[in-house]
Amino acid sequence: MTPDATAHIDVAASPQRVFELVSDLRGLSRCAEEYSGGKWLNAPGPQVGARFRGVNKRGWRVWPTTSTVTDCSETRFAFEVKSLGLAVSRWQYDIEETAGGCRVTESTWDRRPRWYVPITQVATGVRNRAVTNQRNIEATLERLKRAAESA
Repeated sequence: MTPDATAHIDVAASPQRVFELVSDLRGLSRCAEEYSGGKWLNAPGPQVGARFRGVNKRGWRVWPTTSTVTDCSETRFAFEVKSLGLAVSRWQYDIEETAGGCRVTESTWDRRPRWYVPITQVATGVRNRAVTNQRNIEATLERLKRAAESA
């Protein structure tokens, strides 16, 4: 299935360093556009099956989500997101080693039921989620690159 939004960036850092950033709830919050932090619920850190409560912000709007890690390796970190118990999205970071470091691809899939879309538009202030996520991914990857390369 094709992602609703995706982009990649080349990073002059090890795949392990990038994985550490995207799988760390605090590290990811420093790079992400809307995600502002979270807390592990059933595990001490990232692992398949681990759940975390995330907080997202856009302007004055704030909304919580609960996510479950589905992939957790140096080549992929991914999680499924729920809001009010409903599947809303999947986020995935693919990390591919290159000669000068690695290439990071961030992708997302919108999983919201159709009837839930208008509710989330009001809650988040986002009318076109795919366009907004594309912009957010591009900004997040630029911040991730700076963070990984500065370490």
